[in-house]
Amino acid sequence: MRARATASLVAVMLLAAGCGADGEQPRTVTAGVTASVPRPLNVADPAAVPSAAPAPNCDPRASLRPPGALPRAGAMPAGSRMAQIAERGRLVVGIDQNAYLFGFRDPASGELVGFEIDFAREIARAIFGDPSKVQFRAITTADRIPVLENKQVDLVIRTMSMTCERWQKVSFSSEYIASRQRLLVRKADGIRDFSDMAGKKVCATKGSTSIVTIAEQPAGLIPVSTDSTLDCLVLLQQGQVDAVSTIDILLAGLAAQDPTTEVVGHPATDEPAGIGVPKEHEDLVRFVNGVLERMRSDGTWTRIYDRWLRERLGSATPPVAVYRD
Repeated sequence: MRARATASLVAVMLLAAGCGADGEQPRTVTAGVTASVPRPLNVADPAAVPSAAPAPNCDPRASLRPPGALPRAGAMPAGSRMAQIAERGRLVVGIDQNAYLFGFRDPASGELVGFEIDFAREIARAIFGDPSKVQFRAITTADRIPVLENKQVDLVIRTMSMTCERWQKVSFSSEYIASRQRLLVRKADGIRDFSDMAGKKVCATKGSTSIVTIAEQPAGLIPVSTDSTLDCLVLLQQGQVDAVSTIDILLAGLAAQDPTTEVVGHPATDEPAGIGVPKEHEDLVRFVNGVLERMRSDGTWTRIYDRWLRERLGSATPPVAVYRD
């Protein structure tokens, strides 16, 4: 019941929020009458496709090995980044507040909830002994690396794909959920894969690897970018794009909100998601990896997954951690 209520509320918010006259598109409704279809703000049609910067070969899943044993909550090692966070009194985490199932506001309580919100709370529990000591900062896809580089947050938990290029700018935890890039389409359109969409418009968020993948498809797709994946759903509902393409786990959340859509297509990419950490804070990377190890072994990962994702994605096991030292 709560999921249906949440989906209805989000759908209403989607159509009401984020639209502005600067993105309006005329559309003929009846003969001699023209109405405007409002667009979300900051839509780029077509999107600017970033050039792929050369990056050293690496295993993007390979993170730093956790400590042999986690320090006791409330007793972080002196001089560590965790001790500094403990002294401040809160863990600051960049998240998505518009990703249904991953990070969104419960309409009943007004609280942020979801799969990634629970991960942030587990890390706070490990530092403070109190999962509530988290300050959440809502950020866009494009914000994820800058807020880490500028140390405006301690962590980013926002389905950020681990890539060799990104490892040059920030550090990552071990993989906490697996995903692949696919398509969200309208069921009535009969689209089954990328090859069915020659010359059609496909939406993804600015700053994501998805934009590059869309542009690289042999079907000659036209990438369109927005600030939010929810904005892509709005454009799909309005008929201004023909599909949304990002990781399948986020697409499942969109499909849950709009039953006229479905997730289709062969996986175009492999997108391991890691928790982002500022490059200089290696001790925090190792600590977070220790928390993830504990969550895998004591069943916490599975309980969180089953609560939020099992109904939509089926059963799953935690990704196996890969370490480089």
